[in-house]
Amino acid sequence: MHNNKLIYAFLFALLLPLAAWAKVDVTYLRTEQMVNPMGIDAETPRLSWRLVSAERNVMQTAYHVLVASSLEKLNKNEGDLWDSGKVNSDASIWVSYAGKALKSNVRCYWKVKSYTTRGETGWSEPAHWSMGLLSENNWKGRWIGYDGTFPWDSDTQWSRLSARYLRKEFKLGKTVKQATVHISGLGLYELYINGHKVGDQVLAPAPTDYRKTVLYNSFDVTSLLQSENAVGVTLGNGRFYTMRQNYKPYKIPNFGYPKMRLNLIVEYTDGTS
Repeated sequence: MHNNKLIYAFLFALLLPLAAWAKVDVTYLRTEQMVNPMGIDAETPRLSWRLVSAERNVMQTAYHVLVASSLEKLNKNEGDLWDSGKVNSDASIWVSYAGKALKSNVRCYWKVKSYTTRGETGWSEPAHWSMGLLSENNWKGRWIGYDGTFPWDSDTQWSRLSARYLRKEFKLGKTVKQATVHISGLGLYELYINGHKVGDQVLAPAPTDYRKTVLYNSFDVTSLLQSENAVGVTLGNGRFYTMRQNYKPYKIPNFGYPKMRLNLIVEYTDGTS
C-alpha cells in the first residue's frame, strides 16, 4: 500500500506540469494591425489575435468576439456593439467587425476567446480602438491660419517663413469622462495642451498630395485637461508651403501658407459633450 501511494504521488507530480504545459492563451490583440489605435476611419475595422501555447499543433476551431461601448460593459461580458457568439472558424487575422454601425468619435472595447484542439481558452485581456471623424459634417472646426507673411519673413527668391504659433484658452465646468482631439496641421504641426506635448509623432501629419488627400491624427487627451486650459499649436511649412522656388531646377507645388484644423471633443460624466 505504501508503494502504491508513492506511485500515485509520482504520477500526479508528472501530470501537474503537463496540465500547465497545455495551457492556451489569446494574446496580441490588434485592430487594423495596430495596438489600441485612435481615429480609425474604417467603418468595419478588422481584428486580429494570436494563440500562445507551449504545446505544438494547437489550432483554433472557433472564436467568440465581444465589442462593447465601455470597459465596464466589456468586463460584464456585455457586447452591446457586437457579440459574435461562437463562430466556427480557424480565422484569427483580419476578422471583420460585424456589429452595430459605428459612429464618429466612438470608443470600442473588445476581447476574444478561442475554441481550440486543446479546449476552450479564457477571455483575452481587453483591447480598444476609437473611431475617427467619418464625414466632413463631423468636422465642426474650420481651417485657420494667417494667409500672409510677417514683417520678419521673406517671400522672395530668398524666402524664409517662420513658424506660426496659435493659442487658445478655455474653461471646463463639469467632470470630464473622456476627451479626444482630432487635428491636421499643414504642412507640419506640434500640439500642446497645458504645456504638455500631445503624442510622440515627429513631422506630423505624413506628407501627401494635398490636392487629393489630407491626413489628421487623433489623441486621447483626457488626462491633460483641467478646469482652466490652454491649447497651443506650432505650425511649420513642411511640403505645404514650399520656399526658395527660384533655386530649384523643377517647381514643387505650393499649396499656400500653413494652416490648421482642430476638433477637441470633451464628453462629460453627465452624458453631455
